[in-house]
Amino acid sequence: MNSLEKVRKVKESLESSGIGDAHREAELIVAHCLGTDRMTLYKDNPPIPDTVLQEIDEFVRRRSGREPLQYILGYTEFHGIKIKVGPGVLIPRPETEFLAEEAIKTVKRKASNPPVPPFSKGGKGGITPDETTSGLPLRILDLCTGSGCVALALANEFPDAEVYGTDASEDAISYARENGRINGIGNVTFLRGSLFEPIMEILTADSPSPFDVIASNPPYIRSNDIRYLQPEIREWEPAEALDGGEDGLDYYRTIIPGARDYLKERGSLILEIGIGQADAVKRMAKDAGFSDIEAMRDYAGIERIVSLLKERR
Repeated sequence: MNSLEKVRKVKESLESSGIGDAHREAELIVAHCLGTDRMTLYKDNPPIPDTVLQEIDEFVRRRSGREPLQYILGYTEFHGIKIKVGPGVLIPRPETEFLAEEAIKTVKRKASNPPVPPFSKGGKGGITPDETTSGLPLRILDLCTGSGCVALALANEFPDAEVYGTDASEDAISYARENGRINGIGNVTFLRGSLFEPIMEILTADSPSPFDVIASNPPYIRSNDIRYLQPEIREWEPAEALDGGEDGLDYYRTIIPGARDYLKERGSLILEIGIGQADAVKRMAKDAGFSDIEAMRDYAGIERIVSLLKERR
C-alpha cells in the first residue's frame, strides 16, 4: 500500500472515532512511522512496508481511544524546539507559545532600554539581549515549567541568560531536563519543588531578588470544569497540571504576591490566564503593588496574558 492511500484510510478511521483534524493527524502518523515528512508523502507517495503498516495501525488504535497524538508520537513542536512529552506531563499548547513570545519581547525590551546599537542576537558591542543594562547576565524564572517548553524557548533565545524552571512534579522535571539535553540547551536549570521554594538556594545577600523576568503558565482550570474538557485532556493529561481550584485562581493568589520577593526592581511577571480571568488577576496584581498591569489578547482575541511590573513600594 502506498502512503497516500494509507493516509486516506487512517483519516476515515480517525473521523469515525470523532477526531477533529483527522486529515492532518493521519498525515502526521503516516509520516512519523515512515520516518519522513508530510511533504514527502505527497511528492513521492512511497510504498509502506508491512511492518510499518502494523505500526501505523497500532498508532491509529491508540488515537481512536483518544490518547493524545503528542503522547503517541512522543513529541511536539514548541517555538521551533522539539519537546518530548508523554504521560505525566502537560502537552504544550499554542496559548503557551503566546506566553513565550511575550516573555521574549519583554526580555528584549529590558535588554535594550536604553537601546544601544547594534541590537541583535549575538551582536557585538552595546547591550545584547542577554545582558541587563548593569552588564550582569539576565536571570529568568519559569514557574510550573512542566515539559520545560517556556524555559527552553527563553534559554534558546538568550543563550547567555541564566534560566530556571521549577515544578512540583517529578515526572515533569524529568521531561524538562531531558528536553534540555535533546535540544542541547545548557543555560537552563530545572528544579523540583513548589513554585518559588526550590530557588531559595540561589538567593544570596548580594542578590536577594535575582530575577529580571518571571513567567508562568500555572494550572487555571476550575476544578468542576475539568470533567467537561476533551477526553484527550481529561483522561490523559495530569490533573495536577490543570486544576486551579474552585475558581481557577488558586495559583495566582500565591504567585502574584510572592513574585515581589524574587523580582529585581522594575522586574516583570508574565502570566498565562484562562478565559474570563483577566479582571480578577489584574485586581490581585494591583493589590500586590504591581504597576503597568496589562492584559494581552491571543490570536483568537481572548485575554490570555497578563504582564506586571514590580515598582518600589
